[in-house]
Amino acid sequence: MSVGETDRPLVAVLDYGIGNLRSAQKALERVGADARLTADAAVVADAAGVVLPGVGAFGRCMAALHRTGLADVAVAAAGSGRPFLGICVGMQLLYDGSEEDPGVEGLGVLSGLVRRLPPGPKHPQMQWNRLREVAPHPLLADLPPDPWMYFVHSFAPDDPGHAIATCHYSGSVVAAVAHGPVVATQFHPEKSGANGLALLANFARCCQRTVAA
Repeated sequence: MSVGETDRPLVAVLDYGIGNLRSAQKALERVGADARLTADAAVVADAAGVVLPGVGAFGRCMAALHRTGLADVAVAAAGSGRPFLGICVGMQLLYDGSEEDPGVEGLGVLSGLVRRLPPGPKHPQMQWNRLREVAPHPLLADLPPDPWMYFVHSFAPDDPGHAIATCHYSGSVVAAVAHGPVVATQFHPEKSGANGLALLANFARCCQRTVAA
């Protein structure tokens, strides 16, 4: 599951003061990455990979990114060709905007909007749910079929064009996306037990290959 002790890739976890960002950092450390929680643009620029976690409301997270100066840093990192991982609201922030906070612009790394989950079941989806892989991707390599992951969200992207995995919640919901080196998960891998750690190890390996190249 671990990337090993040699050549541990430096992974910058963007610290913009929202939620328990340290849990993502600790999980990445556990799988062998040199993960650092940072708001320093120079550290982010030197990192082999970058992670944008997020919890809470879309608008509040975007405001915090701008306040800390990390909005532009995140966009630059996502366009740098290095592995970039968005987690939960961090995934939503990559899009143009969200129904949760109309008028608040997202980072625009991925096209489309984030919309409320289909009506029917309770909101938020706060539960374990199975992933359905819809496109092979290194992020999902060697995971068991239909792995269980932990979700906490009321919104998800409306465009399945970049989806590599979905889940079922009163219909098909985009659960993981990939566009070049940019990947993102609507679930929390750091809270998803062995399956989540395996996914983070896959991301760390992508970062390690970037260093080796």
